Order: sequence, then structure tokens, then C-alpha cells
Amino acid sequence: MKSMKTSNNSRTAKHVMIELEQYSSPEKKQILQRFFKTGTGEYGEGDIFIGIVVPNIRKVAKKFITLQLPEVQKLLNSKIHEHRVCGLFILTYQFEKADAQKREMIFHFYLKNTKYINNWDLVDLSAPNIVGEYLLDKPRDILYKLARSSSLWERRIAILATFAFIKRKECKDIIALAKILLHDNRDLMHKAVGWMLREMGKRADEKRLYAFLDEYAAVMPRTMLRYAIERLPEQDRQAYLAKKQKTEN
Repeated sequence: MKSMKTSNNSRTAKHVMIELEQYSSPEKKQILQRFFKTGTGEYGEGDIFIGIVVPNIRKVAKKFITLQLPEVQKLLNSKIHEHRVCGLFILTYQFEKADAQKREMIFHFYLKNTKYINNWDLVDLSAPNIVGEYLLDKPRDILYKLARSSSLWERRIAILATFAFIKRKECKDIIALAKILLHDNRDLMHKAVGWMLREMGKRADEKRLYAFLDEYAAVMPRTMLRYAIERLPEQDRQAYLAKKQKTEN
């Protein structure tokens, strides 16, 4: 397989797309189209895949880590899912190595492009590593604005950003955002909120997870509850599920 040979300054989104195409697979394309629910009425309706596994997308992103933001924009604008994945990986790699000024630029660039961050994998690979990391030492009002957005993906960005805080044993925002999103009507949000609550219990403060469950287990969506209690002892899991069952009868 030949690799693109271009100088850092002359690299473009087109070069990235050509490089990615070498890893595409018709068989994998069909699998990904189904897995990411691209059918009519599904959450990923209309998304187009060319069949590239994530390790190969990462490989290409690392080759093009110096790609300029206007060229990253072209990747995010693409109708092809893997192009957008690669653009977001490039952004996360750039963010890791950037100084404070460049990090701010990437953060605002990211927020201007949320309409292109439009599937759960795109959110999950980028929101903690860009939005969460940027806000570690800053006001977090933007997360509460995103949590109240009509966009499923902006709401998921808000909750996934808290992963960066949870890893530092900060629980305030995951608890506050979970309360806001407690009655969200989308299953993908139930999973995301439950997942972050579970991570809070695992990585930060198990007592606060129990306190949250004691108060809200009966009214949480069942999927959210199941995700949140996944790592708890069997006896405790059954007790919370029973509490939920009572409200459903």
C-alpha cells in the first residue's frame, strides 16, 4: 500500500480522503451501515460509510496531525462518516500537543461544528478529549446550554465532556447534568448518562453514585439505571431494579 508523500504545509483534506480510501472495505461498509443505524427513521439516517475500521482511521489521522483547520473543516463537512471521524481524531491529537491559545481555537472550532459531530462514536471520541479537557479549569456554563439543546448530539457532547472531570474525581457536573437529562426521551442519552454515572462510581466517588440512585432510581429510564448500576454488587443491582419496577406497575 502506497502512502501519500506530501510536505506538511501542502497537505489537504483531499490527501486525507485518498489515504483513507485505501483502507475501505465493501464488506465492512455494510456492517457499519447497519451498526450505526443509518436506515430511514433511525438516529444515523443517511450517514454514508466506506468501511474503514477505527485503528486504520487513527493511523491516517496521525500521519496528518499537522493538517490546518480549514482543511479539517472540509473533512467535517464530508458526507462520509470516516472522513468526519478522521477530522475529529486529528483535532484531538492537535489538542493534546497544543498550547493554551491553540487549545482555545480548537475548542471554539469544535463547538461551531457540532452539526457535523452527528453520531455517537463521533461524540464519544472527541467530547471528553476536547470539550472536557478544555473546561477543566474554566467555567462550564456551555455544558448546561448544550444539555438543553434540541440536538441529541449536543446533549451527548455535554454529558460525555464530564468524563474528563470524572477522571479527576470531580462529580459536581455529572450529577447536575444527569438531573437535567433524567427524562430525556432518547435511548442514546439514557445510555450516555448511565455510563457516566457508572464511571463516577468506579473512578471518583461510589458514595455519590449510591446517593444519586437512592434518590432517582425509581424515576430514571430503565436503560439509564441499568448502565449506572452495572458494576454494583448483585444484591444492590436487584434492589434498585426492584425500586424501578414498583413505579412501572
